[in-house]
Amino acid sequence: MVSRIIPVEAFDIVVIGGTGDLARRKILPALFKRHCAGQMLDDSRLIGAARRDLDTEGYREYVRDALREFAGELALNEAAVQAFCAHVHYVSIDARGEKGWEDLADLTTQDRVRSFYFSVGPGLFSDIAQRLQSYGMTNEDSRIVVEKPFGRDLETARDLNAQLARYFDESQIYRIDHYLGKETVQNLMAVRFGNMLFEPLWNAQYIDHIQITVAESVGVEGRGEYYEKAGAMRDMMQNHLMQLLCLIAMEPPAKFDPDAVRDEKLKVIRALDSVQPHHIVRGQYTASDGATSYREDVGNERSKTESFVALRCHLNNWRWAGTPFYLRTGKRLSHRDSEITVVFKDTPHSIFGPEAGRHRNELTIQLQPNEGITLGVTIKEPGPGGMRLIDVPLDMSFAEALGPEANTPDAYERLIMDVIRGNQTLFMRNDEVEAAWAWTDPIIRGWEARGDVPKPYDAFSAGPDDAMLMMRRDERDWKGLDK
Repeated sequence: MVSRIIPVEAFDIVVIGGTGDLARRKILPALFKRHCAGQMLDDSRLIGAARRDLDTEGYREYVRDALREFAGELALNEAAVQAFCAHVHYVSIDARGEKGWEDLADLTTQDRVRSFYFSVGPGLFSDIAQRLQSYGMTNEDSRIVVEKPFGRDLETARDLNAQLARYFDESQIYRIDHYLGKETVQNLMAVRFGNMLFEPLWNAQYIDHIQITVAESVGVEGRGEYYEKAGAMRDMMQNHLMQLLCLIAMEPPAKFDPDAVRDEKLKVIRALDSVQPHHIVRGQYTASDGATSYREDVGNERSKTESFVALRCHLNNWRWAGTPFYLRTGKRLSHRDSEITVVFKDTPHSIFGPEAGRHRNELTIQLQPNEGITLGVTIKEPGPGGMRLIDVPLDMSFAEALGPEANTPDAYERLIMDVIRGNQTLFMRNDEVEAAWAWTDPIIRGWEARGDVPKPYDAFSAGPDDAMLMMRRDERDWKGLDK
């Protein structure tokens, strides 16, 4: 099954910070793959802009190296790489000075969509936005893309929003969270709102609880300076897991429209109750199985920054009253695993007696590494000897169901093309970002005021024991991450 490729009109995309790690690993390979799929017309252009002193040919060589390293088998096609590089240009600029901006303005085309990808730290957003406007590069068809971290608390998020609002309308600002570009994440909405099977059951009457896990086996991996200031709560919980929570819990929007979807997500965030201290577990990985400790990785033997956080939260609305949501994320865990598990309640009455055991239906949406959806159902165990019940999965791996030829684009491929099309459905709105920080800030202030120290956990384990105990107090267990 091959998905239908929808072409887009010719465009200019300017990657500011075009020689940085994000551009090299994600943005350049994503654009190359979309070019190979036929979505970059001949007169579309990719313009790299950064401090590095390169000319266009030098930058094209940089692009070739990035594609060889991160674009997979497609990059083995030298003709395709050369054709893509013909679209590539470069300007050396100073984000806080005037160097190169006039050259960049001369290079951008006036009569088409122009997207400016701010692949730089948020401290440069205002300077860059001001120069784009003062050098005449913006019009009603201009868009900017900004990456997280979008602030580190409510105050800084409001300040960033205000800075960008001076130069761009909210409809032109695309706050990117790459998790929302994942095919399975988008399938949350298709599963919920496209199937009569699930939506009538999607409430507190039938669902016992929901778990959201985003686990990484890597440590801070050279991001120690940033991570020590952020921690798991700011780096992952406030954005990635919050977005997954919104999609799994939101009300059906009136239509699949950017503001209609984001209105419903905002309602979820605003319905979140405050989290009690005994429903929060913070952890920090220690040296184990040949891996160094978090404190060694960040160079701070007294660090109190969490590399793991788990919490239980509740939504104060009719649909979810009394249904707990358990969220956890961490680094240096037993394996890489991102999934959402919806655990349904027991049947009201078991006709099979206590020897049949306790059985529950579970719907698991696997986000990575193997995207797919599994529904657990209870059946009779084959064979004689009475009515013995077992749970078996109705399993749908995307690769198996859709075939190896299915076109499943990387998250950045989808999101960048949505920017070009002007579709903001999968991007965060300013009030949504601020509402997320308004919920997150009191949690962080609380543990700082209490002087909480993260609980140690072995590298490549399932996290701190306290996270397991938090669930067991509720007579529940985390799914997955068994060593």
